[in-house]
Amino acid sequence: MSRTPEQSPPQRGEAPLHVVQVLGGEGDAGAVEGAHVRSLAAGLVDHGLRVTVCAPPQAEERHDFTAAGARFVPVRGRGRVAAPGVLRAVCAGAGLVHAHGLRAGLLATFARGRRGRGVPLVVTLHGPEPFADTRSAPPVRLGERRVALASAVVLGATTGLVDLARAHGARDARLAPVALRLPVAADPPRSPLRPPDGEAAAKTRAEVGAVERPLLFALGGLEPLQGYGTVLTAARAWRDLEPPPLLAIAGEGPQRAELQARIDAETLPVRLLGERADAFDLLAVADIAVLAACPESGPLAREALRGGIPLVAAAAAGTSELVGDGGLLVPCGDADALAEAVAGLLADPGRRTALAAAARARAAAWPTEDRTVAQVLSVYDELTG
Repeated sequence: MSRTPEQSPPQRGEAPLHVVQVLGGEGDAGAVEGAHVRSLAAGLVDHGLRVTVCAPPQAEERHDFTAAGARFVPVRGRGRVAAPGVLRAVCAGAGLVHAHGLRAGLLATFARGRRGRGVPLVVTLHGPEPFADTRSAPPVRLGERRVALASAVVLGATTGLVDLARAHGARDARLAPVALRLPVAADPPRSPLRPPDGEAAAKTRAEVGAVERPLLFALGGLEPLQGYGTVLTAARAWRDLEPPPLLAIAGEGPQRAELQARIDAETLPVRLLGERADAFDLLAVADIAVLAACPESGPLAREALRGGIPLVAAAAAGTSELVGDGGLLVPCGDADALAEAVAGLLADPGRRTALAAAARARAAAWPTEDRTVAQVLSVYDELTG
């Protein structure tokens, strides 16, 4: 990662700025935030800052923040409550705290307390979950507003997130698209609907049951927000295709029993894989990525486009802004439109090839890691003088 004169490291004798990065998400929900913090930590360390990452233990296992030069402090375990005392002690010695997502923003707000109000708080929002639903329960809305008011700056990955943060009282909300580095399909792009060359790729497809049939792939927790009910309804139409595609869903959640019951009762060509550490390897060998989530997009849309995997997605605000003409967008909750879009792509090799090229072109226009780090550094400079 290159260093510009404006972002030179501290000179000898200067104390480096200590920045605490706080993560609160777990599982698939924290994949985007974790990848962003991993990239950000490497860039900040490269520019001479001292970085501490406070996150669930599994986030370190997944992203290896220490390899980026950051200190890692576990503050939350799977199924446990947060450890505010630990986070409070870390934040007390920081020059700036940067939280990622609503949960992390709340943790950081409580940890800073009254004594830490002199330490600037920056909050980055990657998906519309934090501020999207004004019908949410009053305690949730109160938490959203508390984070917005406590933040010196809110950075939103989409313009919709920026507007919603402002509506909740954020005094300074800015657009800040992020660059991520997650494992996806290897270059050069392959021909859609044909597995990439190599025994490993063929073995991966066979392991999930996609032998001599197209593989559709979806990623995200098994919960209502992800729109899997719509996907299963669409899958009824795919049973009649020849050969019928297999939809593999990577993720776990409270709807597993309900979704599995529908799959069994309706004999749907769908397989629930549970949480998969190799989720992006599966995406890399898929023929089409399917995303029905409304409103949040998660990591699937970003990585499908970057990997040149044809994408069919629900036209949620954040997803539409991210995808543009790099994928096929269908109305939220419209199972017929989703089924038709997928079937149309499976039947049209030329369209799949064109869409794969458009996806890569769209991803190529996204900000680089250097540019993302530079924007964050400029915000830190404003707040710390």
